[in-house]
Amino acid sequence: MDNFKTLYGFLEFSKNNKKYTEPVANNIKSALKIFEKELTEEEANSIDLAQQNIEEIFLGVISHNKQKSIASLNAYKARVIRVIQDYQKYGKNPSKIQTWEPKERKSTPPLNLKDKKDKDLSLPINTRVNKVKLSFKNGVVQISMPTEISQAEAQRIKYIIDALTQD
Repeated sequence: MDNFKTLYGFLEFSKNNKKYTEPVANNIKSALKIFEKELTEEEANSIDLAQQNIEEIFLGVISHNKQKSIASLNAYKARVIRVIQDYQKYGKNPSKIQTWEPKERKSTPPLNLKDKKDKDLSLPINTRVNKVKLSFKNGVVQISMPTEISQAEAQRIKYIIDALTQD
């Protein structure tokens, strides 16, 4: 019976044999550390038992990692499941690692060329702007806008401000 710490050795072995890239291995290692903290003694001593109880372990991970998003925690869970499955397939019999063809991840192209370009976060340097700073009882509002704006743009600003009112 293999204990949970065996996965760290398998992870290192797999990385050295180019089955996991360094970033992927580091991500999996982080996930293992988070999940390891939630294991009972029996689960820590048995990978199979940890795999069987992964949902209960995951609930503990969620309750002790409230500062992390549920999407991140789900990603950690998927990484732990992945390394356990890879270990069961290739780690129990290291000679099988030669037949392991790692999945190649392909980056997805941007939906269109406009998505790929960085968007300007500020106005061009030569643009003349009006800066308006107003103090209210609950704080300060500061607005910067070009000196020349269309009626439609002014209307859009008005709609935004109207949406923020709480009278």
